[in-house]
Amino acid sequence: MSDPKKIAITGASGLIGRALSASLRADGHTVLPLVRRPVAAGEQAVSWDPAAGTIDAAGLEGLDGVVHLAGAGIGDHRWTDAYRREILESRSRGTELLAGTLAALDTPPPVLVSGSAIGYYGDTGETAVTEDAPAGSDFLAEVCRQWEAATAPAEQAGVRVAHLRTGIVLTPDGGALAKLLPLFRLGLGGRMGSGRQWWSWISLDDEVGVIRWLLDHEVRGPVNATAPGPVTNAEMTRILGQVLRRPTLLPVPSFGPKLLLGADLATALLFTSQRVTPGVLGAQGFPFAHPTLDEALRSMLDRPTAA
Repeated sequence: MSDPKKIAITGASGLIGRALSASLRADGHTVLPLVRRPVAAGEQAVSWDPAAGTIDAAGLEGLDGVVHLAGAGIGDHRWTDAYRREILESRSRGTELLAGTLAALDTPPPVLVSGSAIGYYGDTGETAVTEDAPAGSDFLAEVCRQWEAATAPAEQAGVRVAHLRTGIVLTPDGGALAKLLPLFRLGLGGRMGSGRQWWSWISLDDEVGVIRWLLDHEVRGPVNATAPGPVTNAEMTRILGQVLRRPTLLPVPSFGPKLLLGADLATALLFTSQRVTPGVLGAQGFPFAHPTLDEALRSMLDRPTAA
């Protein structure tokens, strides 16, 4: 995006949203976060309440793009029936509200980059999949299916919609890596269960880069936001230990996380095998800053120490 643009972002206070907002603002673009509170006079923000089905539609006129990242955290709580419903409805209802509102604008934005996840594919085992693979049959696959389907009103109104199927976002500032680092730095890290399950990851820098690239390029439909080199959990454990210069000799039996998090959540987060590759980004020549895990982790963690 060379000329200054105005981009609205839901989930702007989240891990990805904060990094994306900072990146856009640093390059002179205007960011309009969608917030769940009244907006003060002169504030550059748009008020919405997905649960109540309300949104300030007028505040969305004249946009150059929308990035939709909002949704209840997958790993924030045990998966009770009530929290499963919140995970699903926070995505499907919020997306329906946003897409329907954009479709009804006098001038809809040209592009909507709408969040999704590689959970769409379910457990792929050893099979490497790209965007043309079918949906899985588990809970997260159904969440992603409904999440993506909810953008239909915007698509029917002529908005170019890209579904951002994001993998494990790596940054020491939050998410999975931030949770692993304390144990690994103490030399207490190890593979999860068998370690044979595939983890498809992307650096936070590349996640932001993909979103910005999608705002600019005529790509629509599902896009896997994953690095070209997925790894098994055992490989990730080994590489993280090497970068931190710590041993990784203590495997974590699967029953431990299942007791702590609940069986369904632990299985989804830690033990499901998802070997997902970025077919669309690869075909389009997206320039990954961190195509390999070793490179990504060293850029984040292997900082030279002061003399």
